[in-house]
Amino acid sequence: MIRKEHRNDRHHDYTIPGFEAAKQIDAAQEIRNENAMQTPERGDGGGSVPRSGQPERRNNMQPRVLKCTMLGLIGAGAMIGVPVLAQERPNGKCTALRDTVFDAGYVTSARIIDTGGEMPAYCEVRAMALPTISIEVRLPLDGWNGRYYQVGCGGFCGNLGGRSGFVNAVKPGLQRGYASATTDSGHHGQTSVDADWADGNVNAERDWGWRSIGETNRVAQVMIEAFYGKSSDQSIFQGCSTGGRMANMAALRYPKMFQGIISGAPALNETGLAGAGLAWQVKANTGPDGKQILKADKVDLIGAEVMRQCDGADGREDKVIADPRQCSVDLSTIACNAGAEAKACITAEERTVVEKWRKSPIDSSGKKLFIGGIPEGSEPFWRTWLTGNEAGAPGLNPLFAQSFGSYMAYPQDPGSAYKATEFDFDKDPPRMAAAAKMYNADDPDISAFRAAGGKMIVWHGWADAIVSPYTTVAWHEAAEKAAGGAEALAQNVRLYMIPGLDHCGIAPGPGGISQANLDPLGALESWMQTGEAPQSLMVQP
Repeated sequence: MIRKEHRNDRHHDYTIPGFEAAKQIDAAQEIRNENAMQTPERGDGGGSVPRSGQPERRNNMQPRVLKCTMLGLIGAGAMIGVPVLAQERPNGKCTALRDTVFDAGYVTSARIIDTGGEMPAYCEVRAMALPTISIEVRLPLDGWNGRYYQVGCGGFCGNLGGRSGFVNAVKPGLQRGYASATTDSGHHGQTSVDADWADGNVNAERDWGWRSIGETNRVAQVMIEAFYGKSSDQSIFQGCSTGGRMANMAALRYPKMFQGIISGAPALNETGLAGAGLAWQVKANTGPDGKQILKADKVDLIGAEVMRQCDGADGREDKVIADPRQCSVDLSTIACNAGAEAKACITAEERTVVEKWRKSPIDSSGKKLFIGGIPEGSEPFWRTWLTGNEAGAPGLNPLFAQSFGSYMAYPQDPGSAYKATEFDFDKDPPRMAAAAKMYNADDPDISAFRAAGGKMIVWHGWADAIVSPYTTVAWHEAAEKAAGGAEALAQNVRLYMIPGLDHCGIAPGPGGISQANLDPLGALESWMQTGEAPQSLMVQP
């Protein structure tokens, strides 16, 4: 089992310069104020200057107290009789980062955040890397472990906050003493499925694709050195979904930037997934009348039948499908027959939808365009990703397909008039070549990252209904070949497939498993420190 938290003995807690000195100076100021209040001034009316206009000789106890107090500060770097600069106080040192000057960017704000014990108090710095990459850096005021933790973002990104749990969140790193950073990837979006920011904006597409990774790291390192007076010793990147794609992109484009990488449910082939893959799903579930065929009211029926046929495929009946590749489902067992109640069966059209969803998209010649397919066991999450729910909320996959095709896929954006059902599986994949160069991180040759000694943990849920786990498995197999064999790749890269887990572990799956049950950071820390690859990513009870 993997320990939940690890520390490297060679790293020591690092407190910002002047932090303890500022505490003592504040205490000295309190003493001075109290003495001033307790030492009455001579002269009429309590004024501080006598009527003669000559300076008054004051009680000599106050200078003695101050002298003793200030002498005690010499070891803390303070100067006797000289007011302490604002930068030497924790708050002043943080806010002083607003004036930090660096190339191709600027700081927009710097403030101290005290969470009341949930996390260490930290200096929050927000900055802009030109042209429009928003970055947030969090610097622990006390107990910095000397290392750096950077996270990716999900979907089409577009914001800095609102990320709870582990995936794409800076909180786990901050809790372990890392200086941490995140980014909106270069634009503001109303939601993570909003892509109109990319309309005719190649710069923003490039930043989302890869450039924001390096720029976030660059700006964060400037802030770390300015705040602590030294650079970080070690850097880790963590992300899931789009963040997972960014993790693999970091290994490809910045092979020496991060010594450790955590890549969760990575959307490695973005044009294959959001282009051909999601359009395939939408077209499969759209009838000749333009209406949705398979809806939420049949999802539980299908899921129950899949579990009935597949649960014991791994030798255990535990309501979890260990590996959907071991299972072959025949839905004719719940097909509607004459006189059957509609809610208790599926029509031929609904069955066809499911059968198409299980497969990878192909062109008219039968050529596979993308290694995908919705796995058996993912049905508990179909309302979120595929069908929408009974209350009328739409599935997210069709929304991503619509946004991507409208604004991110082609040299000339068709805009909001575009429909995913219009995707041409013969003509449109070549039209996405330029986008593929910016977005895709499915190159299995990560030899430069491996040569630099980097360690990478890749993890994916077998019940993922948007980013197919089959894509990740295929990438890993290709990476083994590129590395010269499974044993060679395993020195630097390990893949963990997790039964019953939703996309990025967002919603609890069968048995309640979610991202809360995983500790990839602890596993990676242990591997980097001991050289022994983890056997599991699960949190130790």
